[in-house]
Amino acid sequence: MSIPGAGLLQLTAELVDIPSVSHDEGRAAAFVAAALEGADHLEVSRIGHNVVSRTSLGRPLRLVIAGHLDTVPPNGNEHAVLDEDRCSGLGAADMKGGIAVMLDLARHVVEPAVDVTYVWYACEEVEQRYSGLFEIESARPDLLAADAAVLAEPTSAVVEAGCQGVLRVAVCLSGERAHTARSWMGVNAIHRLGQLLERVDSFTERRPVLDGCEYREALQAVRVDGGVAHNVVPDEVRLLLSYRYAPDRTKDQAFNALREALSPLIDPGRGDEIDLEDYAPAAAPNLHHPLLAALVAASGSAPRAKLGWTDVSFFSSRGVPAANFGPGDPLLAHTASEWVGGDQLEVVRATFEELLSTRI
Repeated sequence: MSIPGAGLLQLTAELVDIPSVSHDEGRAAAFVAAALEGADHLEVSRIGHNVVSRTSLGRPLRLVIAGHLDTVPPNGNEHAVLDEDRCSGLGAADMKGGIAVMLDLARHVVEPAVDVTYVWYACEEVEQRYSGLFEIESARPDLLAADAAVLAEPTSAVVEAGCQGVLRVAVCLSGERAHTARSWMGVNAIHRLGQLLERVDSFTERRPVLDGCEYREALQAVRVDGGVAHNVVPDEVRLLLSYRYAPDRTKDQAFNALREALSPLIDPGRGDEIDLEDYAPAAAPNLHHPLLAALVAASGSAPRAKLGWTDVSFFSSRGVPAANFGPGDPLLAHTASEWVGGDQLEVVRATFEELLSTRI
């Protein structure tokens, strides 16, 4: 009995066995570049630990299909294990299965109905400033020009539209120091967190529906810093919040809404502060774009919202509509038991091939 996606499983296993923790993707990039040798229908460029290959057939539309080469650090799963219909190992789902599909498409789909740019890039799993997409853009911005983009992130072979944005917000509350034996002489800043945390915990989740996809916002306290000594009433505490906001809002709109919700418990006259420390922008679903609409049709499944953040945001912020679609369960990403099935590898490859053969 034949195993679905057997060749793709084997290719995924080869990729898993190449260490490529963020900042160390050189060997993986070399593997991809070598695999594309002899593909005369492609122009191949190597920029740092990034590889870009593209067709130039004069088609009216160009599609980017992108995937990251890096993984998180290993957790006893650095070697691939092939078990009939699945490949287990570090990055199997996130996202060496998607990388394998991209490689197979790039080598074998010689005359697509749209021009295609395949992008294998470094440093997605670390701070965005290290992303290989920025390195490519700095050196050859023309290589990223496109009418639409698809990130081959693990989505269980379902189109996940756009992505939510992320705000990292710091709230600092002030108090007044005193000896803990005479605590009434001071104001305990840490105690002041109580009501603020209750407000965060009761924060109303917005669930806007965009292009038929329901997004779900989330606000979480992720870190607390405070305290002076065991016998001192603390005069300052710092709370770090993570706010996942839907793409019907800009970064400024999301921050202003959060600040307004917390403002009754923040006293600037006392020295309290709320500051936006970092953010990653959201990306609208844009499923009305003909290439993304064709992807949804080819997938045969209803699309859903991307509740996490991905590099669709990179493309969307540059005016390129983008979506996520790839093999592997996103819930398995970064786990010790990460795996991808041959059936999903095959489905995703067939869906992309149908998309690339559709004249729009």
